[in-house]
Amino acid sequence: MEYLTVKEIAEKWGISGRRVNSLCNEGRIVGAEKKGPMWLIPKDAEKPVDLRYGKKQMTEEKK
Repeated sequence: MEYLTVKEIAEKWGISGRRVNSLCNEGRIVGAEKKGPMWLIPKDAEKPVDLRYGKKQMTEEKK
């Protein structure tokens, strides 16, 4: 399995590296592994849904 760093995932998803770290610490990125001080995230991992928005907006984003 290929892994990407926090920085690479942040660029891919269009969010900050700090946000990616938070998602990893919360266990919201499936398959993310912590190796020493750094997170390794599967290349094919999906960006978790932003829980700040309601269900209506989440379904509209998927369209």
